Amino acid sequence: MTSLRSCLCMTILAGILLASLGIGVAQTKTPAASSAAKPKRAAAASKTYSPQLVQQGGAVFRQDCSFCHGRDATGGESGPDLTRSKLVAADVDGDKIGPVVRNGRPDKGMPPFARSDEQIAGLVAFIHTQLQNAQSAGGRKGNGGRKGVDPEDLQTGNADAGKQYFNGAGGCANCHSPTGDLAGIASRYKGLELEERMLYPRRPKSTVTVTLISGQEISGTLSYLDEFTVGLTNADGIYQSWRTRDVKYKVNSPAEAHVDLFSKYTDADVHNLMAYLQTLR
Repeated sequence: MTSLRSCLCMTILAGILLASLGIGVAQTKTPAASSAAKPKRAAAASKTYSPQLVQQGGAVFRQDCSFCHGRDATGGESGPDLTRSKLVAADVDGDKIGPVVRNGRPDKGMPPFARSDEQIAGLVAFIHTQLQNAQSAGGRKGNGGRKGVDPEDLQTGNADAGKQYFNGAGGCANCHSPTGDLAGIASRYKGLELEERMLYPRRPKSTVTVTLISGQEISGTLSYLDEFTVGLTNADGIYQSWRTRDVKYKVNSPAEAHVDLFSKYTDADVHNLMAYLQTLR
């Protein structure tokens, strides 16, 4: 993940399939060129990678990609089965996988991943090895649909470090409490659902408190705000508004804190925080 906003790995193959289609349309090969390319693809598909490189790639994959594609690359709740990918099958030494990983597919919700050449090589080795394992097993029955991601796929962080982040640099404790609103959250939400609640909380409505010249404070749901007017709807459903120059007001937007964190998170922050939240049962 980029300093991820880790979390969370959004469908390598959703972009991969479209990219592969685009490549297929753009290139027109002569029969000779096509036949020349087949041995190269076949050699790539049967290439054997060192166990160390596969292990390194598996570690990166589990950290960045298992959220969507499962630990074994055979599909998850929001990411397809990479062992059935046409682009993966046509990939030669990362020439197709690498650009998709690094550039992402923002239009499909997949962020770019700033990964080194060595990390990309490991990812390629791991994914191709999983493809070879699937082929040697004679393929899997079914339609290649997505599977659920096990909670274990998301347990890659350090819970103690996550707790420190929660109470310190992350500022989470300013709005949330492990014995209050978050008590038992890991029992209510599991796996990707918990991850999504952490990174993309449902936006509660913003509230506002308006202080009149008299000192009276009026609070309610923020209904309107521009440089000239501030308006709210109170608990009785009555709309009220004032000229901003005549009052003081304070807007409370709980979800904005989560949005701000996206530019501050590191990969470790997200994984560690997720590990800590999974202890709140």
